[in-house]
Amino acid sequence: MPELPDVEMFKRALDRHALGRVVAGVDVPDPGILEGAAPATLQRRLKGRQFTSSVRHGKVLFACFGDAPSLAMHFGTNGSLQDVPSGADDPPSTRLSLAFTDGARIAYINPRRIGHVCVTDGVASFIAEQHLGPDALDPALDERKFAEMLAGRRLAIKALLMDQSRIAGIGNIYADEILFQARLHPGVPTNTLDARQRHRLFDAMREVLRVAIDRGAGAENFTERLPDGFLLRQRRAGGHCPRCGTALVIDKRAGRTSYHCPKCQPQEGA
Repeated sequence: MPELPDVEMFKRALDRHALGRVVAGVDVPDPGILEGAAPATLQRRLKGRQFTSSVRHGKVLFACFGDAPSLAMHFGTNGSLQDVPSGADDPPSTRLSLAFTDGARIAYINPRRIGHVCVTDGVASFIAEQHLGPDALDPALDERKFAEMLAGRRLAIKALLMDQSRIAGIGNIYADEILFQARLHPGVPTNTLDARQRHRLFDAMREVLRVAIDRGAGAENFTERLPDGFLLRQRRAGGHCPRCGTALVIDKRAGRTSYHCPKCQPQEGA
């Protein structure tokens, strides 16, 4: 499932292939993927508009067209973006594509249709309406605010990290990595963390996400690009802790498969 590092890579690819180009048309082969406007309305409002910028907030990527509506893209479980050269066919499972006046196209691909593209008049208003918390890499989210966010929460720490209304961008897979690097058990109640553990968690969150982005590693793709000491390289049945060699424990947390090292991440969270 695409998480913050994946969507940041989509953003950079979108900027690289579309920034400054002018929209010639919008094709929506699957109208059910689109929310907030009919395909014909979107075509009318975007045709002739220049792609001016993109914004990523958590797992959502916004394509902006000046004072025209923006597209808020959520990638669900296996969505992606792909640039399509002039004259080439759209890839399989393309649900929406933007054609530019120079012949190039950008395709929003979503094989399982668990995801959507929303038409919105404002990035900030969309974030507020969707009740999204601060982006996990937002410079404004400093350690003090992070500690305030955790204070008094009885929820297990992994569940809190994955709660997009608290912190936007972290999913099941990178939550496992962050907790491994912070040496915290995924089931530790958030309100039992001491100042040292909160500091370790905050640093691990920032470092893990930045390293993943810098190395071009996603939640499930290109994990071999991550450092040897990262859990994701061993996050599988039969995997072992990259730090101590102990067999990883696999269990269910908030309905999701979770991996941790029982030796490096003891239940008490020490």
